[in-house]
Amino acid sequence: MNDNQLLRYSRHILLEEIDIEGQQRLLDANALIIGAGGLGSPAALYLAAAGVGTITLVDDDRVDLTNLQRQILHTTDRVGMQKVESGRKALLQINADVNVVAIAERVAGAALEQLVGGASVVLDCSDNFATRHAVNRACVMHKVPLVSGAAIRFDGQISVFDPRDAASPCYACLFAPDQQFEEIRCAEMGVFAPLVGIIGAMQAAEALKLIAGIGVSLAGQLLMLDARTMAWNGIRVPRNADCQVCGGRHGADRTGRPSRGQE
Repeated sequence: MNDNQLLRYSRHILLEEIDIEGQQRLLDANALIIGAGGLGSPAALYLAAAGVGTITLVDDDRVDLTNLQRQILHTTDRVGMQKVESGRKALLQINADVNVVAIAERVAGAALEQLVGGASVVLDCSDNFATRHAVNRACVMHKVPLVSGAAIRFDGQISVFDPRDAASPCYACLFAPDQQFEEIRCAEMGVFAPLVGIIGAMQAAEALKLIAGIGVSLAGQLLMLDARTMAWNGIRVPRNADCQVCGGRHGADRTGRPSRGQE
């Protein structure tokens, strides 16, 4: 760590739980963010500011005027640009030392597995169950911790799924792959702008804790926020011994499904 980095990250280094060793772990890390939209925006900004060495953004969408109400990674003059390229510009303006890998495509199958396998932590900032399950399978396969967030209307939720811990559930323990869920998108139902900021910032916090090896993660818990009252509710999520993904089947289904961007 050079003198400039020691100064830039001094407020982290002052925290005894992080110190120089923890900050170095952040500098050496690779955070994979699936979705450069509402949740991915604050998550990516905080990870870049905190000095995560490599940030890989995956999203095949372009910046639209309707995104700007909440997707703070993007600006009016970048409407029409690929979201990952817009995001790369924003992150490098905050911290030019960060290596930002921009992947403007739907990543599936072996390509998704390869990205997950090379990551220190994965942040699922997508907006559909197919992507969430594909990312979860890859994380279970490669034993990479997953920070999952979701937000619609005034309702948000966040959890951590850590396959390195034998007691930790995976996403499929909570939402079975064969269970039918109604896909609700913000283009149809709307979303409260600061809500994605709250959940996305918490995803960044959980990712940083996992990388630095500090504190206690949200593994085994699901936190839910009602932004109308700012009331939080939490539930315990046990591991399902009969889970189709992590329940003794030695990893994930290798079929993989396309990864898509956040609202």
